[in-house]
Amino acid sequence: MALGFFALALFLFLTLDTDIAPSSTASASAASSEGVEVHVTYGTVLKLMHEKTKFRLHSHDVPYGSGSGQQSVTGFPNVDDANSYWIVRPEPGTSAKQGDAIKSGTIIRLQHMRTRKWLHSHLHASPISGNLEVSCFGGESESDTGDYWRLLIEGSGKTWKQDQKIRLQHVDTGGYLHSHDKKYSRIAGGQQEVCGVREKRADNVWLAAEGVYLPVTESK
Repeated sequence: MALGFFALALFLFLTLDTDIAPSSTASASAASSEGVEVHVTYGTVLKLMHEKTKFRLHSHDVPYGSGSGQQSVTGFPNVDDANSYWIVRPEPGTSAKQGDAIKSGTIIRLQHMRTRKWLHSHLHASPISGNLEVSCFGGESESDTGDYWRLLIEGSGKTWKQDQKIRLQHVDTGGYLHSHDKKYSRIAGGQQEVCGVREKRADNVWLAAEGVYLPVTESK
């Protein structure tokens, strides 16, 4: 686990903005073990854990065999998998910058670290349940409103922190990022469906889990 966090920190040092020193990043496990409150900021690389099933939001370079045919998104049962890391990005055209804290109600994007595509949704039907399909789409220079998700923090918290219950509501469709214990049996055997549903349910609550968290940038 420690080796995995070291590799992830090295990736951040090589690929993220140079004004963030490598010593200022913190692994979630190290910070939480010290009782430190960890904010989720733009540029943070994390795994999202489905609260009810404990599966991680996951993607890989395997297209759906139905619906849009775009890159599939699933829930993955194992913690140690590099395809479950996502980079938290702002909505384009805003003044948000790396290291900014993220308030409830803010529109964000999640970029899949391995394939560089964006967490996406639309009106195509999901493969198992027939709800809204959630996929990965686009790339570094290709992103549209189908990649926009509104952060909704459960409870009294105003800014996003690790281990805080959240919902992500898709802006275009109104669907909440959702998962359940319905599993794929073939290509993604043992992985569970991730989809969008328009109702608030216990199955659309997520938490920021493992990752490398960038500190909040102090205002100048």
